[in-house]
Amino acid sequence: MDKPYNFPLESFMPRERFERIREFAKDKETPCLIIDLEVIRANYQALRTHLPFAKVFYAVKANPHDEVVSLLASLGASFDVATRYELDQLLRLGVSPEKMSFGNTIKKERDIAYFYEKGVRLFVTDSISDIDKISRAAPGSKVFFRLLTEGLGADWPLSRKFGSHPDLARQLIKTAVRFGLQPYGISFHPGSQQRDVGQWSTSLTQVGQLWNWARNEAKLDLKMINMGGGFPANYIEPTDSLQQYSEDIQRFLKNTFGESWPEEIIIEPGRSMAGDAGVIVAEIVNIAKKSVHERNTWVFLDIGKFGGLIETLDEAIKYPFYFTGEGKAVPIILAGPTCDSMDILYEKRIYHMPDKTRIGERVYILSTGAYTQSYSSIYFNGFPPLRPYILK
Repeated sequence: MDKPYNFPLESFMPRERFERIREFAKDKETPCLIIDLEVIRANYQALRTHLPFAKVFYAVKANPHDEVVSLLASLGASFDVATRYELDQLLRLGVSPEKMSFGNTIKKERDIAYFYEKGVRLFVTDSISDIDKISRAAPGSKVFFRLLTEGLGADWPLSRKFGSHPDLARQLIKTAVRFGLQPYGISFHPGSQQRDVGQWSTSLTQVGQLWNWARNEAKLDLKMINMGGGFPANYIEPTDSLQQYSEDIQRFLKNTFGESWPEEIIIEPGRSMAGDAGVIVAEIVNIAKKSVHERNTWVFLDIGKFGGLIETLDEAIKYPFYFTGEGKAVPIILAGPTCDSMDILYEKRIYHMPDKTRIGERVYILSTGAYTQSYSSIYFNGFPPLRPYILK
């Protein structure tokens, strides 16, 4: 069985592309993130090919680099916006507010007013108090109602904090009408890096029941379903292909709606769009053992949880690590550089590296284009945020 340090590189990227990244990063200080825009272009086109019925609202939070956003805008993408700061960025880059939704259920009334003032008219909600704020700050706007999901099968679940149970969603829909808003649709998120495509079936069943209630009892004609993100990036654990996801999701939609699908179907990819486009280049700071009898060697990198790899929390996301050296595979524990004891990347899931690897050598962390630079802390222990570069 291949060890993670010498897995077939071609499972994650062509070797020619890796060598381009390696050469490009040669004079860059580590840690840094190298982003290949051509991968993002290909990922967008793949979504349009396999899910042609769905509008793509890119989740800006996944990778907000100006060139990433500008590329997707030029390709025709719309955008899932979480804050006024993302909104300002999109407006600066020339994105029309008609191609945005305020997709955060947790928002201040003054921020809702700011979005409305700038021309955004599509807002998510999951609580009566939020509807109250939207009705005052964005009168007459379209609202869609996020359902609570379990996120089972996802490496990075998005449950509990967001969404409402269908019984509350019914109240929210009626409240929105009473407050002068336009009930526009229903949304859910199956969980990030969702490996169980059946979770779309579970959520769409709930959507269908609520949809029928709205039409038959509330006498409302909803227009839109927002299926969130969930499509996977290419990490160590294998997933089905995008084509397989698409075929299954289309079957679930037919099971729920027959041949009369909603007028508008939205997806909000983030990880699947940007994840495979990035490679973090890091340096080995130290190699050590904690006792003479310990089997596993500790390898300390110049990047850790607080530098952009927070999704290694509970070892949820398992990034591929690529060592370029030779030698016998030795088991290692990977950790970051900060003075925080939780800054350990992988201790239960044992990685391997060549036994001839030395301090000062570089390590390449693949599929790190999403939720790394945007998650990196601001000067914890004085370390600067992860610096991104666009591959030229």
